[in-house]
Amino acid sequence: MTSNAIEFYFDFSSPFGYFAATKIRAIGDEFGREVSWKPFMIGAALKVTGGMPLPMVPLKGDYSKKDMERTSRLWNVPYTQPEKFPISSQAPCRLIYWLQDVAPERQEEAILKLYQAYFVEGLDISSPEVAARVISSIKGSQDELVAVTQDENIKARLKDECELAIKKGVFGSPFIIVDDEPFWGSDRLEQVREWLKTGGF
Repeated sequence: MTSNAIEFYFDFSSPFGYFAATKIRAIGDEFGREVSWKPFMIGAALKVTGGMPLPMVPLKGDYSKKDMERTSRLWNVPYTQPEKFPISSQAPCRLIYWLQDVAPERQEEAILKLYQAYFVEGLDISSPEVAARVISSIKGSQDELVAVTQDENIKARLKDECELAIKKGVFGSPFIIVDDEPFWGSDRLEQVREWLKTGGF
């Protein structure tokens, strides 16, 4: 596998981040690229752009619900609108950065489990206890994982990663960077594939 990984930025409260997360590995495998999973908090980017969470945007928010449902059907990815939406993704993001240090080979599994817990089962993964329970079958006990979400080093790691994402121009979820070329949105995955296929266009 080449060292030029696909950088995949996503927020756990993003339905389109969820949809893309189920597809990005296959694209990487197709072109011999690793996927570098980059959870971040979209709220940090919204402070810079002056934007609002999609559900709160007049007209666009209502449209987005239809778009999410269509994408779910088109891609055959289970999706149910959570009762609490959007949520803070602090706790699950911290858990993934911890997992990258202690069991990086399990991070993708954990990411998809957390996404499914929220967008299929309707669990509130913003709760450290809930997020910890979801991935406790992968690594660590629930109590240990809850403690991870309060670890000062992990808190600082997430803050640093969010700041770095913004410096790289990341402002939405999913946001994909391939060889320094940015792509925003799950509907850009075909462009990502074509870019990898052709080496740029």
